[in-house]
Amino acid sequence: MQSETVCNVAISFDRCKITSVTCSCGNKDIFYCAHVVALSLYRIRKPDQVKLHLPISETLFQMNRDQLQKFVQYLITVHHTEVLPTAQKLADEILSQNSEINQVHGAPDPTAGASIDDENCWHLDEEQVQEQVKLFLSQGGYHGSGKQLNLLFAKVREMLKMRDSNGARMLTLITEQFMADPRLSLWTQQGTAMTDKYRQLWDELGALWMCIVLNPHCKLEQKVSWLTQLKKWNGVDVCPWEDGNHGNELPNLTNALPQGANANQDSSNRPHRTVFTRAIEACELHWQDSHLQHIISSDLYTNYCYHEHTENSLFDSRGWPLWHEHVPTACARVDALRSHGCPQEALRLAIAIANTLRRQQQKQLEMFQAQKKELLQIGVTSITNLEGWVGHPLDPIGTLFSSLIEACRVDESFHGFSDFTENMGQCKSLEYQHLPAHKFLEEGESYLTLAVEVALIGLGQQRIMPDGLYAQEKVCQNEEQLISKLQEIELDDTLVKIFRKQAVFLLEAGPYSGLGEVIHQDSVPMHTFAKYLFTCLLPHDAELAFRSALRAMRLLVLESMAPLGDTSRPHHIASVVPNRYPRWFTLSHIESQQCELASTMLTAAKGNVQRLETVLESIQKNVHSSSHIFKLAQDAFKIATLMDNLPDTTLLKVSLELGLQVMRMTLSTLNWRRREMVRWLVTCATEIGVYALDSIMQNWFTLFTPTEATSIVATTVMSNSTIVRLHLDCHQQEKLASSARTLALQCAMKDPQNCALSALTLCEKDHITFETAYQIVQDAATTSMSYSQLFTIARYMEHRGYPMRAYKLATLAITHLNLSYNQDTHPAINDVLWACALSHSLGKNELAAIIPLVVKSVKCATVLSDILRRCTLTTPGMVGLHGRRNSGKLMSLDKAPLRQLLDATIGAYINTTHSRLTHISPRHYSEFIEFLSKARETFLMAHDGHIQFTQFIDNLKQIYKGKKKLMMLVRERFG
Repeated sequence: MQSETVCNVAISFDRCKITSVTCSCGNKDIFYCAHVVALSLYRIRKPDQVKLHLPISETLFQMNRDQLQKFVQYLITVHHTEVLPTAQKLADEILSQNSEINQVHGAPDPTAGASIDDENCWHLDEEQVQEQVKLFLSQGGYHGSGKQLNLLFAKVREMLKMRDSNGARMLTLITEQFMADPRLSLWTQQGTAMTDKYRQLWDELGALWMCIVLNPHCKLEQKVSWLTQLKKWNGVDVCPWEDGNHGNELPNLTNALPQGANANQDSSNRPHRTVFTRAIEACELHWQDSHLQHIISSDLYTNYCYHEHTENSLFDSRGWPLWHEHVPTACARVDALRSHGCPQEALRLAIAIANTLRRQQQKQLEMFQAQKKELLQIGVTSITNLEGWVGHPLDPIGTLFSSLIEACRVDESFHGFSDFTENMGQCKSLEYQHLPAHKFLEEGESYLTLAVEVALIGLGQQRIMPDGLYAQEKVCQNEEQLISKLQEIELDDTLVKIFRKQAVFLLEAGPYSGLGEVIHQDSVPMHTFAKYLFTCLLPHDAELAFRSALRAMRLLVLESMAPLGDTSRPHHIASVVPNRYPRWFTLSHIESQQCELASTMLTAAKGNVQRLETVLESIQKNVHSSSHIFKLAQDAFKIATLMDNLPDTTLLKVSLELGLQVMRMTLSTLNWRRREMVRWLVTCATEIGVYALDSIMQNWFTLFTPTEATSIVATTVMSNSTIVRLHLDCHQQEKLASSARTLALQCAMKDPQNCALSALTLCEKDHITFETAYQIVQDAATTSMSYSQLFTIARYMEHRGYPMRAYKLATLAITHLNLSYNQDTHPAINDVLWACALSHSLGKNELAAIIPLVVKSVKCATVLSDILRRCTLTTPGMVGLHGRRNSGKLMSLDKAPLRQLLDATIGAYINTTHSRLTHISPRHYSEFIEFLSKARETFLMAHDGHIQFTQFIDNLKQIYKGKKKLMMLVRERFG
């Protein structure tokens, strides 16, 4: 058991704040140690146990001279070693008329607290904050350091909410350490991007500064001080840019987007926007606008007599307040109010902004209706939002959604324990409720419906794809995060109405909606959002669900470019430079999402012929990736055959159609999955039946290469397993066989090198087509086929009982072969030996015909000697056709054709010997001697072979006498 440690703790208070702490435990951390917390809690819980005294100066004032002298002397006596030197020094100074201490009126009192004018704030150990942040950053995201930094940011937000002035101080300390991180310079020098986690920390840093400078309670001098600091950081070269390593093309975004020619000024002339730029711009904002003050301070602020219904009117037709401001900036105000402990004010402003967005939607719909005919005729548009709300650095839609959703979140503390346990594991509706309507909501609406509608408005906004990898990834991530939050809400009839309303608007709002009929080519695709919308609407309004999803399937950036049309635009919409073609870094992810949407629709359309055909047409028109179309084909096949009962015929046909499209797309391009795709297509066609199989064979040239058609398609179709699987009768079998043979002959004509053998195999049961295939092989043999292909087919012919045909093809193969002196391990050697054996078995004439060809093509001595030896063992034709034995004598080596072969073999040994001796090394001497021994065996087969070999050895000794050691070995073995 550990012994107890006594710690001395001192805490100073000033106006309900802990202003300083000390503890003898020595622990160093950003937060108070356990002993300080314990003492604070003890003081709070047991105030009577901690006696409250007047300031010591007041107590001293009440004492007479004798009491004061006794007090001082007792104090010195108790602590004489600590205070005696100080007491003596102070006594001397007080008795000295000219001392500094006598120039000041009164005396200090550490127990009296600060003056009313003095600044008071909670104790913050600045040194520890800096050390901790520096430590976390040095760990580079490992050991949970990223989580620790996020906890620090959360602490800052908590401090802001409590209106603790240390919030800004703490964030300043954190920011200074971030700016001093040595990795910033390193990444800048190397031109590499920072990690995603680190990037997100910088984003949060920028967002927190935005909250701080938008503090509605801050003093002007505070804002000036923050602005100075922000500008200093902003001017540092390594200060991270707002959207990663990419410059932003937009002008000052804190204000409304400009219009006209200045909207597209050259972005290269603008300074790069850093993570602090928005906070710097926000320093120019204020809260003094009377309309804004009325909105955030009252639930009763209306003007029912207001009739100025212009685009920027202060109230709508119902007299409800509107707030027209650059949407991300307006939402940043909401975030600032929430962050600084003003939830009601934040909620009121959020409702005014949401109502403004809904009114803006209606105005945009009316605007499109007025120009719909013209736009649809042109078919393209330059109208787009340069700035999307989803994926925006300030996350405006997320802020609005959170503000509204918090207002309808059920507080579990209001429920009794038994009530809580009874509802454990039940539906998610417990988490959010339709709380009583706010004054500025329609009848039947709630904060929950408004939160959902705001999210749908943001997700459906037509906006342009931003530049840069980081910005594009953020669009995807932000969209998925928002949808994830929406999925936590259980849909009821009220919310379904909102989904229906927004889906209809999105379909009808033209270029102002991501699902409009005509949108800008570089618009952010709607696949992810549309999939969520589809799944929500499907049980309630299938027709609307399919309309929305089908509209979202397009991916215009991959379609052919067309000139952009000019159209009028409101102030918050900008016209994009026509030649702006950004690089879509997230295209693979986007295409995957498109594929997921299509697969979801295929599943839902099962059993509905018309819908399946519509979805198929959409996939064929809009999906441009062969791998994704293949995945959809596989998905459709799985869905069609999922149940134990009969498969869905229409869905199977959709699967086949998609498979055929993949075949056509990948026919002339390299694709590592091509073989898998071909095999799968045959499987799919087999599932459909004879007609599908016959169809793909008859149209093979548009779908397959000749090799694929013969070696995979036709071979699989003609297999026993297919016949059994389809329960084919004789007529059906013959029909497929006929198509397969026709295919085989066509493929053999087109690519005899790779298809001839497959064609012969497929046609071997039909005499006419087999003869035709053989003729194709013969015609191609002299020009376009290699020796290995011809040998393979020749062996096949022999196996099938056509030795003369095999012989003819083998002789052609040998003419294509060239075997040099040192290729004694060449893969064709076995084929040459086989061809000679075949010729030998057929008779003397065939052997005589093939030997000159062998002599011409083969220069390898060991191969020639092997052939020679085999030819001398038996009589040619000794074992003829059908195993009949032929009588006859062994062939003479002195006469043709063996004499020619013998001479060629001896010549090959001589040439090979000289070639080897040119670059021989001592470690190969013994091997060379063995080679000469084999050569001697061949020489001795000639009647004058002994003499020839002796002359040959003598010549070697003379020519290579410089290789003394080698020649000595030659003499030892051969004399």
